[in-house]
Amino acid sequence: MMPKQILKPQKLVVFLFLLFKLKNRKKFLLRFFKNSHRKKKSDIAIMIIRIICIVLPLSCIPTSNSSSVKNDDTPPASEIFGNPRYHAMSYGGYRESSRDIPPTIEEITEDLRIMEAMGIKLLRTYNTSQYPFAERLLAAIQELKEQDPKFEMYVMLGAWIEAHNSWVGGGATDHSRGNVTNNTDEINKAIYLASNYRDIVKAISVGNEAMVRWAVHYHVYPETILKWVRYLQKQKKSGVISPNIWITSSDNYESWGGGNKIYHSDDLTQLIEAVDFISIHTYPFHDSFYNQEYWGVLPAEENFQKRKMIQATMRRATEHSASQYRAVINHVNSLKMSKPVHIGETGWSSSDNLAYGSSGSKAADEYKQHLYLSNMREWSDRNKITLFFFEAFDEQWKEETNTFGSEAHFGLISLKNEVKYALWRSFDRGLFRGLLRGGKPLVKSHAGNEGSLINSVLLPPFKRMMPVKKISSVNINNKPGDTIRSNRYIVSHSRIDPSIAIDATHPSAVIKLIAWEGTASIAMSFEKVITIKTHDGDWWGASLELQTAKGEDLSEFSDGYLNLDIRGDADFTFNVGYQTGRFLEGNQKNYFVPLGPDERYKIGSGWTSFKIPMSELSDSTTPIDVTGILSLLSSGGGKNKTIHLRNIFYSKQ
Repeated sequence: MMPKQILKPQKLVVFLFLLFKLKNRKKFLLRFFKNSHRKKKSDIAIMIIRIICIVLPLSCIPTSNSSSVKNDDTPPASEIFGNPRYHAMSYGGYRESSRDIPPTIEEITEDLRIMEAMGIKLLRTYNTSQYPFAERLLAAIQELKEQDPKFEMYVMLGAWIEAHNSWVGGGATDHSRGNVTNNTDEINKAIYLASNYRDIVKAISVGNEAMVRWAVHYHVYPETILKWVRYLQKQKKSGVISPNIWITSSDNYESWGGGNKIYHSDDLTQLIEAVDFISIHTYPFHDSFYNQEYWGVLPAEENFQKRKMIQATMRRATEHSASQYRAVINHVNSLKMSKPVHIGETGWSSSDNLAYGSSGSKAADEYKQHLYLSNMREWSDRNKITLFFFEAFDEQWKEETNTFGSEAHFGLISLKNEVKYALWRSFDRGLFRGLLRGGKPLVKSHAGNEGSLINSVLLPPFKRMMPVKKISSVNINNKPGDTIRSNRYIVSHSRIDPSIAIDATHPSAVIKLIAWEGTASIAMSFEKVITIKTHDGDWWGASLELQTAKGEDLSEFSDGYLNLDIRGDADFTFNVGYQTGRFLEGNQKNYFVPLGPDERYKIGSGWTSFKIPMSELSDSTTPIDVTGILSLLSSGGGKNKTIHLRNIFYSKQ
């Protein structure tokens, strides 16, 4: 649909210019004409466009130097990004339980005034064509600028990128290519908005966490992102969009080469070269559950006061993010390149009832959110790094079935207009005085009672008592992909230290304990007992996954055995074994045997030791590129069950 600004002559000219530049203008026009009857206010403009698009020669369309295009005297992206004057924020603004009910321009205007009071001058959005939010945001900013020339707010416009057949399920998603219709619409709408709002749109981000491989429903490989980044760079050169705009992609720090080497590829290198800056995501909040190395109260801190224990832990959270930032810098430097790196997204949820709440990592509360924001702003300002904090306001649509879940509580202001602890000082200074949201004033959370708030804060677990999500002991003498020649390959053992054991070795890379798609939980105790608790879905799966591009070569164990001890619920059947290849690369294969009450291998409440011949697992297939060193998968259910594992190793005899 066309925005109401189409009635303005200069907007009409820019629209026509963009239209003739687009490769799929025919498709765009057909869709536009089909829906034009809905826009009664612009009937005259629509008729003019129809006539001009039919009869006007291409040579009559103005170039980028046309005097009809409004001059832009605002600072370019190069002066905004990395400048502490321009604090940044992720902004959705959805107030209802569905994105099908987007905020109105009036509601967005309320939010803009509030964010202005916070000192925010740069916003990030996530979609262009799928929802009308970004277009309404730009219109609202434009209106405020016209009312008040001193009003200053800029936007990094996000274009949503996804794989072919995303969200379909059943293995139909093709991650090797993009959803052509969606992605083209998103990019073309981004171009249209950027050309219409040249003084507001300062960056375009191609995709949001589109390359990270745990985005199993929609992720794409760098090649798809690269294609659109290069396309946008061409639009800059041709003058369709401002030459001062910056093009990037916003993704997990690992996707930018700062972690698992599986992401390192020629296409990623070319993408790094093509973007104007790198926009990384870093979330120590999530890592408090999934990657807990930094999390928890150290033994030397256990006698501190509660606040000091939390403050020390949150300082490590800041350093955890800084280390991920530096890892991306190091990868870029290793390629003999130099690019600005900024943080496109980071944040801290104030509430959760599952993985990050009182029964999980105990990370989610307002006090920790305050500390993280304060620490990260200080660090990023000092280092001249733009940091988009996620996010300004709570959005309930992000938790469809669990209103108490963490994703719905990342905002600094709740849906009840409660200003969370991170903004209490701003509130006390009167910065929000007279500002309304939904026609109602803002108030302090916890009724402004700091004592009540501190009493509600969750103390992080003591480090010495925390479960382990990662096996970090690595044999530096082995390289991933090398043939393992020792007689025993020890994954985890309570009585054997493989680093000193005779004729034994251990993994050549870090192993993560991963539950597939949130269907279970998995962790290891300090006694090296791995516990899997299945959830109540139709299936579950978990794995000890090698964190490297190449899996282990266990070919010399083809005639050997998989050894492990198991105990747990005995009334259901599941599969256990190993995996080769990787699911998201389409080459994963499972090598399993079933365990259950009606199977050869049975478990019970007491420990049972199994010595499973590899011949029963592999069907004579050589175990090369073993990435799931030990994997478990449901076989016809198994809801809310518990399994314990220990003493896992492969042997030749």
